Amino acid sequence: MKLQRKNRRALALGALAVSGALALTACGSDDTSGGGSGAGDSSATAQAGNIDCTDASGQLQASGSSAQKNAIDAWVKNYAAACKDAQINYRPDGSGAGITAFLQGQTAFAGSDSALKPEEIEDSKKVCTDGQAIDLPMVGGPIAVGFNVPGVDTLVLDAATLSEIFDSKITNWNDEKIAKLNPDAKLPDLKIQAFHRSDESGTTDNFTKYLKAASPDAWPYEPGKSWEAKGGQSAQGSSGVAQQVKQTSGAISYFELSYAKDGITTVDVKTEAAEPVEATIENATAAIGAAKVVGTGKDLALELDYTPDAEGAYPLVLVTYEIACDKGNKAETLPATKSFLNYMASEDGQGLLADAGYAPMPEDIITKVRETITSLS
Repeated sequence: MKLQRKNRRALALGALAVSGALALTACGSDDTSGGGSGAGDSSATAQAGNIDCTDASGQLQASGSSAQKNAIDAWVKNYAAACKDAQINYRPDGSGAGITAFLQGQTAFAGSDSALKPEEIEDSKKVCTDGQAIDLPMVGGPIAVGFNVPGVDTLVLDAATLSEIFDSKITNWNDEKIAKLNPDAKLPDLKIQAFHRSDESGTTDNFTKYLKAASPDAWPYEPGKSWEAKGGQSAQGSSGVAQQVKQTSGAISYFELSYAKDGITTVDVKTEAAEPVEATIENATAAIGAAKVVGTGKDLALELDYTPDAEGAYPLVLVTYEIACDKGNKAETLPATKSFLNYMASEDGQGLLADAGYAPMPEDIITKVRETITSLS
């Protein structure tokens, strides 16, 4: 059963190669994307014909969420095939860094796994002439909890147990609380090596929101992009913590499903439903589909439910937003910004996400995103 799970995940994620480069460049040749695509070359060529490159030219600087890096890889490759005169440079240095760079006027748009805070929206008015920054939900998906425990192929954990593991209160894999959730597992006498993000991260924000919502007594910290719990070890970016899990015996960490590859096994999360829920695109989509738009005006910030009780609804999810000015975008980069964002939100762009390990936005939400992108000025 577990082998089948791994094979299904490998098939879903194997279509997208992961680039080690920090800058993803879209220009004249297919070699400049900095990463593979969930679509083959013929598919990329076909989709390139559907991308509107009108007036898109020059270099477009963007940065932020590393959670969406693999999706950006795929989008940039296809965009490069269509828009020869535009160059997209996306730096996946974390949501916090991305928002900071955008608010300082260094980038055309930012990627963030958390919606803007009120004070950030207020600060954005300094760089958005006669306007403000808005949240455009573009990428969804599960936050997988990956583990490396020799001899254990299936592991069930709940919010309370995860909270105690990541707060250094449960320190060994044969702890009775873990054993109770996994009566058939041969848990070794092995120290737990819990890894968290060292950078300000929207993935951390969503992960801690889940812990706080689902187990408030066990997780005493306020959710946020910065890690607040005691102990543990840290690594930079989603790729960094995933690599630590892969190479460290006894390790556990959290990252987007698209990084759960090359032998990394993920936790099934116990919720109020009858059966523990596997981290899959389909199960995350079930949870994201219940999200509500809570932003005002053109802002499309969503409210997620971290405590679903429906069968098959995976509770650990995030949505990555592209952050841009509703008005007052820089004139020299506005055409390329709208062109690239329009492609990301298009049927073709969203269609790449499942093969890349992400969940596309629900139709009612992405329709609003498309309408909003068209109105950017």
